[in-house]
This record gives sequence, structure tokens and C-alpha cells, in this order.
Amino acid sequence: MKLVTFLKNGTEAIGAVVLGDRVLDFHAADSRLAVDMLTLIRRQDELVPIARSLVANPPAAALVDLGAITLLAPVPRPVSMRDGYAFRQHVATARRNRGLEMIPEFDLFPVTYFTNHLAVTGPGPVQVQDHHLARLDFELELAIVTGRALKNATLEEADAAIFGFMVMNDWSARYLQMEEMKLSLGPCKGKDFATSLGPWLVTADELPFESTARGGVLKARMTCSVNGQRLSDANADSMNWTFAQILQRTSYGIQMQPGEVIGSGTAGTGCLLELNGSKITDNLWLKGGDTVVMEIEGLGRLENLVQHVPERLEAVPETLVGGTLPDLYADSAAGETGD
Repeated sequence: MKLVTFLKNGTEAIGAVVLGDRVLDFHAADSRLAVDMLTLIRRQDELVPIARSLVANPPAAALVDLGAITLLAPVPRPVSMRDGYAFRQHVATARRNRGLEMIPEFDLFPVTYFTNHLAVTGPGPVQVQDHHLARLDFELELAIVTGRALKNATLEEADAAIFGFMVMNDWSARYLQMEEMKLSLGPCKGKDFATSLGPWLVTADELPFESTARGGVLKARMTCSVNGQRLSDANADSMNWTFAQILQRTSYGIQMQPGEVIGSGTAGTGCLLELNGSKITDNLWLKGGDTVVMEIEGLGRLENLVQHVPERLEAVPETLVGGTLPDLYADSAAGETGD
């Protein structure tokens, strides 16, 4: 199923995309499905079979045109959100562009960090302020949502716990990220202002996986365009760590819950930091009014508009908005700024 969260007459609802361009409003179809996405995920054994039956034979009275509703993030309020670091091409290129060798620990274990699960957006405008526009970047990723509780999971348990997949844009304010990562506490303000998810949550059973000893591998082309120009082109099967391996590591010693979101990390060629450093683009950064479109085979098309909003308080220093910024690639003391 392609599950969505949407606004209908100002009220949040959930449903599924059917017949190509219609949305089945679950609440209108069956009062038992008058729940939010997290509740559907938590009670999947009870509620998902009802939803599947309705999707297979959707009642006409519960259908609305996709263009007549406002899509939100499929999971607007995740229990938590982590981001990974699974694509070797991106990691190696971003390090090489800063004169750094590939870090050997990359091949020893998958890593994730917590990001702001309360700053999730769906398709549509993403509001940014002046500080964010100092080297504003996109990051092309795919993300999973957990559907089962996990602790010290095996690879098989981890794969079975994945409820579904989404397109993910991990917006990055590179100047803020570079400055704060010198303090060795993580990406911090460079990341916590927005993460976009959508347009829908595709249940895992709908996607073609190759079964491997490392867990399931999804083969799906991933692209990103800015203002109609394609900049990124990768494939999900080039992840060096599978989501099963990421979940196995993440669940070590902790209790994970249904409804947690984990991103893959940036795909190769999947951000401007990497593209600029490789001279594929020439000091290109996002600005207000830009349209960023990400597409992943089987997961849909996530389109966002960068919307600049004015500062509420004092003016931002000129060096952040119009002057000369420090060399992002020369300053290796900033640590990992590629994800």
C-alpha cells in the first residue's frame, strides 16, 4: 500500500493512494480506521488487513482526488528519527574533497545519529531563515519506518520489523553544520530545522527485495533535481550497510519501538557539498524560491519549495548572507560535514 497522511477540510486524516490519482480516506471508508499513522503502524496486525481489504475494493464515497488534498509527511510525528551513513561513494568522496582519507571504521559497523523528529515536513514549502541559507543543501536519502519493537535484533528480526519506506530529504545548513561540528557534538543546528518525508509510505511487502546474507537489498533508482536540472543519480542497492544491519546495530542494548524513522544517509552524488567539491557543480547552493524534486523508484516523487522567511530578531551578520564564507573544503577541523 501507498499510505498517506493528508489534510481534508483542515483535518488530518490517513488513507492510501488507489487508482493512480485517488486517495482512499480510511476514516470515511471504515470508522475502525479513524486513527493516525502511528496508531495504524502500532496496531498493524489488527488494522492493516482492514485497510488492505478496502484498498482492493475501494468504496466510491470514500475516494478523493489526490490534487484536492494537501499531503503531509506520511509519518508527521515519528517516535524518533535517526540518520545513517550507509553509502560509501558519498562518504569517500566528501572526505576526499576535504583532503581526508577514507575512515576505516566505516567498514566495521553502521552508525546513526539522532535528528529532530519534531521538525518533519512533507511535500510543499520548507521554511528556512537567513542562517540556513548560508550554503543550504539537500540530501537525497531513503528512509524506513519501524513496525515492530526490537531489542538486540537478529538480521531476520530487523528485516521483518521494517513497516515501510519513504523518500527523505535531509536538509542541511552547511555553514552552521561546519561551525558547530568543531565542538564534536554532531550536526546540531545544521540539521534540526527540517527533514522532509514523503510523498507516501510504501509498505515493505510492495517492494522488490533481493535476499542476501546481510539482509534485504532494495534495487531502486534515486534521483534529485533542482529547478528542473538533474544533479543526483544513484541506486539504493549501492548502500554498503543494509537497513537490517543498521537496525541490528541500533537495537543493540536498547528497546526500539514501532514508528521510529531511520534514514539511509546521503546517496552518492546526493548533495551539493559532494557535487561542488567534485567540481560537478560550481559553488551551487540552494536559495529561496528553488524547487527540489527527489524521486525513488517505487517510492514516489517528493517535491519541496525552499521558502525564505525573515528573521524575527536581530539582523544576521553580512558574512552569512552576502559576504565571503570560510572554505568548507579546506577546513577539515570541522569533522564530518558530508551527511
